[in-house]
Amino acid sequence: MQDAAPTRLRPLADTSTSAVVAGFIAMLTGYTSSLVLMFQAGQAAGLTAGQISSWIWALSIGMALCCIVLSLRYRAPVMIAWSTPGAALLITSLPQVSYGEAIGAYILASGLIVLIGLTGTFDRLMRRIPASIAAALLAGVLFKIGLEICVAAEQQPILVIAMLLAYLLGKRLWPRYSVLSALIVGSVLAGAFGLLDFTGFQLQLAKPEWTTPSFSLAAAISIGIPLFIVAMASQNLPGMAVLRANGYDVPASPLLTSTGLVSILMAPFGSHGIHMAAISAAICAGPEAHEDPRKRYTAAVWCGVFYAIAGIFGATLASLFAALPAALILSIAALALFASIIGGLTQAMSEPNEREAALITFLVTASGMTLAGVGSAFWGIVAGLLTLAVLNWGKR
Repeated sequence: MQDAAPTRLRPLADTSTSAVVAGFIAMLTGYTSSLVLMFQAGQAAGLTAGQISSWIWALSIGMALCCIVLSLRYRAPVMIAWSTPGAALLITSLPQVSYGEAIGAYILASGLIVLIGLTGTFDRLMRRIPASIAAALLAGVLFKIGLEICVAAEQQPILVIAMLLAYLLGKRLWPRYSVLSALIVGSVLAGAFGLLDFTGFQLQLAKPEWTTPSFSLAAAISIGIPLFIVAMASQNLPGMAVLRANGYDVPASPLLTSTGLVSILMAPFGSHGIHMAAISAAICAGPEAHEDPRKRYTAAVWCGVFYAIAGIFGATLASLFAALPAALILSIAALALFASIIGGLTQAMSEPNEREAALITFLVTASGMTLAGVGSAFWGIVAGLLTLAVLNWGKR
């Protein structure tokens, strides 16, 4: 895909309705999956509403900047997201240190990522991972999200079944707009069933608040190092694997360096770090985003635009997303990932000599297991490579 002759960059001409929808769904999926974690962590640490709002603003603007600039630069759907595992980690660790010390730990974690990016270590690692293992990792990461449609069906069977039928009819009649069809049908039915509740919604602009960083060994150990580890293992590794599995041979080093530097700049305003995305990347990098792989970068650009809008109105994000039924969000995210899951599984099993390794990678990753504080995406890669090494031991 990257070998094609470069053409003039025309993001507006290259975009499509499906790309805009993919970008919006990617943004929606990212925010609704973990926004509550930041509110929970902020409240546990005694942060003010203004500090939490600034936190969301800093993450959103950082993600918007990186998504738009990097996607245009490499003409690939480079998706950036905040660290969801990192936000979960902060629920227990943030209250143990001062907020200034936490900001210092954020800067330390991002500085380590910049160092990894500048040395090119991560790029060399990614190029040693077979395509089948990367594809199995992609399928494993997305599999649990795909299963959520079954959970949603238990909650709102009529809504979910109607969305699924709209998606299937869309695939039959208007393949490029199948996800949009499901979103429209789901939104209409949610309104008709009284599932949309905007009573608590108020439009307010976010105001960034500066916090001067300070550095301590306790914060570095309890927040900085763990944030670095979970970012690399749970986000940057699967995020790059998603790009490679979809045929985008984008160098990892400049992506890590860019996101690390932006994270450092945004840390004093509350950002705990932005990194490569996996789930939202699959939404924008798959065939549902655009029929032409060379134009799917526009989906990530649109996601960046929606990130920016969300950041500007960060003070009201929680109430806005709370107005949408969970069943609708879970279902539309699952439907948007169907094509990526299919592609990942197909590529994972395409090499007969690597099928066992790919299967083990998929199973471990999809399990959601956590060992030594590191998520299943990292252990899936380790298990797959170990299996491959054992099976090929002594072979030439």
